[in-house]
Amino acid sequence: MNKLLIGLLFLVAGRAFGQASDTTVQAPPPDKKWFETFAIRGYVQARYNRLLETNPDLACEQCDRSWGRNGGVSLRRVRIIFFGQLSERVYFYIQPDFASTVSGSTSLQFGQLRDAYFDVGLDKANQFRIRIGQSKIPFGFENMQSSQNRLPLDRNDAINSAFSNERDLGAFFYWAPTAVRQRFAKLVKEGLKGSGDYGVLGFGVFNGQTANRPELNNQQHLVARLTYPLVLGRHIIEPGIQAYSGDYVVATDQLSTGVKTTPDRSYLDQRVAATFVLYPQPFGVQAEYNIGRGPEFNPSTGTIENQSLHGGYLLLNYRMRLQKQQFYPFLRAHYYEGGKKHERDARSYSVREAELGVEWQPVSNFELVTMYTLSSRRFEDFQRPDNRQRGGLLRLQAQLNF
Repeated sequence: MNKLLIGLLFLVAGRAFGQASDTTVQAPPPDKKWFETFAIRGYVQARYNRLLETNPDLACEQCDRSWGRNGGVSLRRVRIIFFGQLSERVYFYIQPDFASTVSGSTSLQFGQLRDAYFDVGLDKANQFRIRIGQSKIPFGFENMQSSQNRLPLDRNDAINSAFSNERDLGAFFYWAPTAVRQRFAKLVKEGLKGSGDYGVLGFGVFNGQTANRPELNNQQHLVARLTYPLVLGRHIIEPGIQAYSGDYVVATDQLSTGVKTTPDRSYLDQRVAATFVLYPQPFGVQAEYNIGRGPEFNPSTGTIENQSLHGGYLLLNYRMRLQKQQFYPFLRAHYYEGGKKHERDARSYSVREAELGVEWQPVSNFELVTMYTLSSRRFEDFQRPDNRQRGGLLRLQAQLNF
């Protein structure tokens, strides 16, 4: 079924491209130089996490590896994005990151691919399109929201534990009316902290091993998402629902010596999540919750087992403008109970965390975030079967936008 669906998506994209080519022959657009068909933008984030730190053993591998002991000033992201509408129905997007850190390495600032995809429009207005390549999986609002726009410095554990770097290789169908696509763009452009345009309806197939990891079985994951930004007077709300399902294979390089797994290291991996967003005009609310099943390390048996998971977050924010400056005070509380399949031994987590901060934008090209975090984290694997850390820390981030 999965193979048939992905084949149909590629076939439909091919037919649409062929139709676009026929249209081009009949009514060729004005010739453009190759360098006139795309643009370049990006951002850089520099952080320091050690102020007022109460526990240097408190850490978060998926959040920010410069947390805790021996952490210093770090570059969290260095992104350069190449994108453009190459023709009426073909759009491309390529985004490398030059601040990646490889597990087990003492070197920093590796270059690694984040996005590399192209969209093929199935109609002239591109209301219907198919995306092929490595891109974000349409699951969760905060997962889809760019780190360039997000208020808290890191994504919440509950939703973000679904996918490492929020991405994978696959083919996805997206649909949204032109007016709604323009609304999605406006929510980002006007500083309302939107998630970007991933359609009103999105569904697709993807490998399921997360970004920059090879496929390890013959079964693709399936995902579907439905969301809609509603205008209610001067306010905009966006409810949404999403789900995915598949079989995840724990890779051998993610396993400690001695940990026990299923014979084929394969585990059911599925979730369903609900989203509600009230965009900050000036007060905003953002909330998400998900439940599901996935691989998780059991410290009492030394075994990776298929277990239930659940968790979510609530974010309250406010938008203040002073001439051309903008301030976004925010408060977020989140929790998660479950495993992280892409970490060592499908590490088991129990997270309770609260964050209070403010983002300051004196000009559009520069942002400064100050955020205090109170955290209680149990994160256990075969090498650390009894590991619970509590503490607080003040975190700073300077961001350059270009």
